[in-house]
Amino acid sequence: MRLGSIILFVALCSFSAYYVYEPIPEDIDERWKLMMTNTFFRSLSHLADFSELLGLKDYMGVMYFITLIETIVPVSDEHVNVTVENFDGVEVVLYQPMQQSGNTELRRAVIYLHGGGWCLGSAYMSPYDLLARKVATELNAVVLSVEYRLAVAHHFPVPYEDVYRVVKSFLQMGVLAQYSVDPGRIAVSGDSAGGNLAAAVSQQLLKDPTQKVQLKAQALLYPVLQALDLNTPSYQQNQDMPILPRTLMVRFWSEYFTSDKAFFRAMMANAHNSLESSSLLKFVNWSAFLPEMYHRKYNYSVPAVLQGKAGQSFGTDGPSRSLADPRASPLLVPDAALHSLPKAYILTCEYDVLRDDGLMYVTRLRAAGVDVTHEHYDSGFHGSLMFTVWPMDFRIGHRMMDNYLKWLKENL
Repeated sequence: MRLGSIILFVALCSFSAYYVYEPIPEDIDERWKLMMTNTFFRSLSHLADFSELLGLKDYMGVMYFITLIETIVPVSDEHVNVTVENFDGVEVVLYQPMQQSGNTELRRAVIYLHGGGWCLGSAYMSPYDLLARKVATELNAVVLSVEYRLAVAHHFPVPYEDVYRVVKSFLQMGVLAQYSVDPGRIAVSGDSAGGNLAAAVSQQLLKDPTQKVQLKAQALLYPVLQALDLNTPSYQQNQDMPILPRTLMVRFWSEYFTSDKAFFRAMMANAHNSLESSSLLKFVNWSAFLPEMYHRKYNYSVPAVLQGKAGQSFGTDGPSRSLADPRASPLLVPDAALHSLPKAYILTCEYDVLRDDGLMYVTRLRAAGVDVTHEHYDSGFHGSLMFTVWPMDFRIGHRMMDNYLKWLKENL
């Protein structure tokens, strides 16, 4: 009996060690807190895999639990008036700083787009509520936190189109006057997949001849910007990092485009490009756009190309065709389409599979003459800015938030 207890104890310790311990780089602050946080993410991911295997619930349906446990009901307080509004059919949580009587000064505005790989996340999550309140109070800004529709129920381009409709609806002189917003001081911002949507919206607005009010700034926080090459140095270096391992990011991309699992397998092998998208690989050639220090031991190889016409691979919804769409991958636009973009703030993290997406965009925007502030965190990991609410609050998250707010104050 004693031997059995010992064996059981050792087994439990080994099982716990598998979930808790992982090789996290030494220079990451609060490493054990990150290990414990990631234990939850990994456990939920394994449960999601098992549920999908048994046909009980799809993977993202289980992972959506992350969104649910962080969901709150945003309420007004003495500093901010919070309401739920509708802009051209899309739900928005609107934060308006309380104005003192007699103050008629026009205010800034920030349109914020949450992250979550287009499949998870919500404007109603507590970290986004906290961020919106800080932006509203510290910048005296109106904040629109957009509740766009999510995959897998709504594939690309639905999430993008929801966001674009909100932005177009808000950037009307009558609407801006209604909320006392200065039309010359409006920014779009987002983290991760939200950074993708923010970058795409910034580009597409410039192409709209009917758009009179333009954005002053775009703030992209560890954005995901391209789906053509999922084997950049940062994808390789950080493939097993906590919070966003390569497998999860590839799954997000796949689910954004299609429910066809064959496409996910092709993306995992970096063999998903069509003849159409392969002609755009020059825009995401990391050997040309990454600073030399980030090349390290990695050698560039051109991703494999699928044979056949674009859009005919992997079912009728044409994910191969979507790969070449700059509304999905903002890095795919030619240089001429970049030079008129608004000033940019781009945040990247060393231990993030998306690091090189952001770095390549910084390089290309600067070459096109865009005013870019690039803030790189040598000890940062993906999602850091959202880890600001107890019990998953990290010092680096608060530091990132302070620096982000400082840039907005000085540039918006």
